Amino acid sequence: MADVNPIELQKHLGGVDYPASKDDLVKAAEGNGADDETLEALRALPDQEYGAPTDVTKAVSGN
Repeated sequence: MADVNPIELQKHLGGVDYPASKDDLVKAAEGNGADDETLEALRALPDQEYGAPTDVTKAVSGN
């Protein structure tokens, strides 16, 4: 996965109501002005529901 800063990632996901789908996360990041690297990382996530911001961070970082 991309080397995305977890703090920046969460800034781009501000306003997301969890649980959230991958599509919800991508739309929120686009609306919050996320850079291409962040959007690419989110689009590469498995198509599932994410229960909390930490779940997204773990999935993006590959942990």
